[in-house]
Amino acid sequence: MKIEDMNKPTFFGEKRYYTWNQHLKNEFGTKVFKIPLDAGFDCPNRDGKVAYGGCTFCSERGSGDFAGNREDDLITQFHTIKNRMHRKWKEGKYIGYFQAYTNTYAPVETLKRLYEPILEQEDVVGLSIATRPDCLPEDVVEYLAELNKRTYLWVELGLQTVHEKTAQFINRAHDYSCYKEGVEKLRKHGIAVCSHIINGLPLETPEMMLETAKEVAKLDVQGIKIHLLHVLKKTPLAKQYEKGLLELMEMDDYVNLVVDQLEILPPHMMIHRLTGDGPGDLMIGPMWSMGKWSVLNRIEAELKNRNSWQGKFYKGGI
Repeated sequence: MKIEDMNKPTFFGEKRYYTWNQHLKNEFGTKVFKIPLDAGFDCPNRDGKVAYGGCTFCSERGSGDFAGNREDDLITQFHTIKNRMHRKWKEGKYIGYFQAYTNTYAPVETLKRLYEPILEQEDVVGLSIATRPDCLPEDVVEYLAELNKRTYLWVELGLQTVHEKTAQFINRAHDYSCYKEGVEKLRKHGIAVCSHIINGLPLETPEMMLETAKEVAKLDVQGIKIHLLHVLKKTPLAKQYEKGLLELMEMDDYVNLVVDQLEILPPHMMIHRLTGDGPGDLMIGPMWSMGKWSVLNRIEAELKNRNSWQGKFYKGGI
């Protein structure tokens, strides 16, 4: 961007940031829903392969609290959630979202048995697969590469933070170099990657959270999910909160930080999420996050107030 253009706002459709929803409409010409599924996976951070107990913030449902019921088969889950979404939107196509736990943590034949029937459902245009960077063995990556040639595919990788002290505190059980290696494995085959980061983690200052976003901006990733740390009941994080080991973010602080992060992210990076809400029956806080649209509107208002947009201060890279 030329210097004389720095004060001219950039718009991505109706927004000042490049939403994944806008990208999907451009790609498919219609509304596209993600259908969150629980395929019955476990996690190496829970079963002892790399650690026990999981990440401290992760719920009993492996961050799949809005996914289907794992007691139901995947096709039943798919249609149940699809029909629920159609109460709000009459038309659309679908992406099968393998959300709960670690969705490449199984032999390739098992993955095929789970993924392929979802791809066969009417109006399914692709898959989004949430996993860990330490669960990408070569045969799994080769299968994902083959999938990527015949469908619309994203792999979502949980980074959360680039700061190793925080990663150890939240029991992430892999380091940043492992994360970068996971990204490289996928990008070698042209597979789109979405990085998850969390604002508000214990031990972290706003400057540290911004540093995580700056590092993601340097990576060859095509999308990002920016989460607010939620404290949910029955998690290790809830016990840490009760002991006073972390403070919850205030809305104003979160909004300002997210705008700071958007300003330094590349303009071509798709924003899959800017906030989120946990299940009401499990939420300890921050309770203001339950008003998701209010938070999103505040972020948009702050961008407008600053005369700013995604990528305004991006310094180049991938």
